[in-house]
Amino acid sequence: MKKFKNPLLKKTTRDFFQEAENAGEYTHFDRFHGYLYAKFPYLYISVALGEHPLNKALAPFFLLLSRVFGSKDEKLEPGYAWANSYHGKVVPLEEASRLVSIHEEIEIRDLEHIIPYTKARDIVLINPDKIVALDCPCRLARENPCTPVDVCLIVGDPFASFILEHQPNKARLITSEEAIGILKAEHERGHVHHAFFKDAMLNRFYAICNCCACCCGAFQAQRSGTPMLMASGYTASVDLDLCEGCGTCVDYCQFSALSVVDGQVWIDRESCYGCGVCVDQCPQEAMELELDPAKGIPLQIESLMEEARLSA
Repeated sequence: MKKFKNPLLKKTTRDFFQEAENAGEYTHFDRFHGYLYAKFPYLYISVALGEHPLNKALAPFFLLLSRVFGSKDEKLEPGYAWANSYHGKVVPLEEASRLVSIHEEIEIRDLEHIIPYTKARDIVLINPDKIVALDCPCRLARENPCTPVDVCLIVGDPFASFILEHQPNKARLITSEEAIGILKAEHERGHVHHAFFKDAMLNRFYAICNCCACCCGAFQAQRSGTPMLMASGYTASVDLDLCEGCGTCVDYCQFSALSVVDGQVWIDRESCYGCGVCVDQCPQEAMELELDPAKGIPLQIESLMEEARLSA
């Protein structure tokens, strides 16, 4: 194995590039893209959202990078090519909590049956106990963001250590229990947990973001026709005998999938991504999640880990 050495770079940068060397098909352009994304997340995201004052000047540069990194996907429509390199899988609270409760290193490759993209579909966790709470770049890009802002969870190395060293004023090391606390608090606020995968992040899962439709760039892209988000594998259902049509679930739904019709909740199954927020917000306990083959396969990390052990 080739050892990456450059004393002029910070240790976590060297570690990131070393892991890139180990990753196989990961080009010099990919490394630069990953470094740029992780080193300057607030500039990167604010420009991508069109919120940065220098957006007009920097947008052509970012567009050029997008074309370079998306060149392998040139046969795809632009929106699909972009989503193919950066996307989030909706995970209900229970599964999100499991993702920050892993205490062993794991390597699970080519999850195309769960993550239906040709890029960024691996789960490789090194030092999974290393979890960092990062101030959300999407929220900080907005004029009146949702609060609190320290709700992006970077999981495992080399990502967590890189962010901690390069963003010391906006990142903090937390325990698994603290991460679960953040997830639960965001769930109570009605925000959606997304397990994010990105080509520049070594084609892997690297973070859980707790997203709101008003601030989140992925939600914004989804509304604009870029299929950046994939459903959890579940769809909400309602027990009409219990439903009183109070509309509480409607107020909390980030996907605008719920409405009250003739005094009862109606679910637009196509719009529902199965996040489970409505289930826990319903005062009458009339909502539940049910498996929905049309929405893909759930990301169930414990089952995946067991399959990996059996095949080892």
